Amino acid sequence: MTVTAKARTLGELLQTEGYAGRAPFDGKIRLVQDEVRDNLTRKLRSGEELFPGVVGYDDTVIPQLVNALLARQNFILLGLRGQAKSRILRAITELLDAEVPVIAGVDMPDDVLNPVGAEGRALLEAHGLDLPIRWLPRAERYVEKLATPDVTVADLIGDVDPIKAARLGTSLGDVRSMHFGLLPRANRGIFAVNELADLAPKVQVALFNILQEGDVQIKGYPIRLELDVMLVFSANPEDYTARGKIVTPLKDRIGSEIRTHYPTDVRLGMDITAQEAVRSGDVTVPEFIAELVEEIAFQAREDGRVDKLSGVSQRLPISLMEVAAANAERRSLTQGDDAVVRVSDVYAGLPAITGKMELEYEGELKGADNVARDVIRKAAGAVYARRHGSANTRELEKWFEAGNVFRFPQGGDSAAALKATAEVPGLSDLAAEVAASSVDAVRVSAAEFILEGLYGRKKLSRAEELYAAPEPETRQQRGGRWN
Repeated sequence: MTVTAKARTLGELLQTEGYAGRAPFDGKIRLVQDEVRDNLTRKLRSGEELFPGVVGYDDTVIPQLVNALLARQNFILLGLRGQAKSRILRAITELLDAEVPVIAGVDMPDDVLNPVGAEGRALLEAHGLDLPIRWLPRAERYVEKLATPDVTVADLIGDVDPIKAARLGTSLGDVRSMHFGLLPRANRGIFAVNELADLAPKVQVALFNILQEGDVQIKGYPIRLELDVMLVFSANPEDYTARGKIVTPLKDRIGSEIRTHYPTDVRLGMDITAQEAVRSGDVTVPEFIAELVEEIAFQAREDGRVDKLSGVSQRLPISLMEVAAANAERRSLTQGDDAVVRVSDVYAGLPAITGKMELEYEGELKGADNVARDVIRKAAGAVYARRHGSANTRELEKWFEAGNVFRFPQGGDSAAALKATAEVPGLSDLAAEVAASSVDAVRVSAAEFILEGLYGRKKLSRAEELYAAPEPETRQQRGGRWN
């Protein structure tokens, strides 16, 4: 709804398009769900992007979400951490009108013609067409609460305020004596509860009652509140057994249960990471390094030493990319070289990996750092195999098998490091092919990636920056050739 000149009173509002001819208490209520449906319908017809920034859900989550919104349902997003649940909930505010008129001077945003709150009704009866109104932007119509076990009914719904009751001369059971919680203050908007299962059962029941029946008991007093709120939830499947559960009456009334998921392929994950990672300075991230960073998350999700119930958040590659880029920038500032991310910078980002993985018992025994290093190795091997698995590295491998070792240069400029790689037969030429760039720093990054990829495929061994022939127990002899 567009209003060219903002009305300041109800009388002025009734002169504008969409309100002309209406009267107080006319019963014509446009619910929040109707408002969302109308704007969603318009966007679908025009082909507008519905949820900007939400990547990888076009064929799975978004169609189910659109169906729930078109059906005017409350819904819950169920998925592991780092699956954009909160981002999706917040994006729904873009389906609200740019701003709506509400009664001014009341705690609970209320419809100017058909208020549900006692205070709003009293003001409308007292002032009539002179009722002051204010305009509520869509950003202020979204209220979010992270559920924790200590959240009370008073936090969400409200509590009896004896001082307010005494000042107004009302009984404690009168709704006007209430101090409103978050849910009533979200009237005419969207109320989101993250990690729903963490709420105590009695709080969930109060939430159910206020939505289904429009009433709730607070300290023994029945309170009537027929709110106009769109309620949306998120939860982690782990919570059903680990910390709590959603009570059956509330779960039964949630219209749709929509399952979220991690990116289904590395390319989608790379798009998300590129969108979300914040990098300062002029840092170059070669394509093969970006794929390596993303593959680390994929390998961690499949690793038996990592707890699959907790999941591996998409924040892992995002944080890792930021730290790796920062390490490349630090090297550039101290050594005066081009800032290009290398494999060594990825290893420098270990703190961004270990903090994002919950380990099983076997992983705890090995240690988070060792598990993370092993995941990097596997990821490097997988990316190298995908990109350059058919490359002929036999001459390079023979050089190492002859007892030679190579310490990858970490200091000095890129030109010197590139010159040093010429010591390994075929490495410089393959690095030029992998890098697809004439920039020395990118070729150096490619050379280190090749060695790490061969290490990941167990064709080399590694100790810090030192590469050597594979350990005897990792070799497999096939047809007289070492692979």
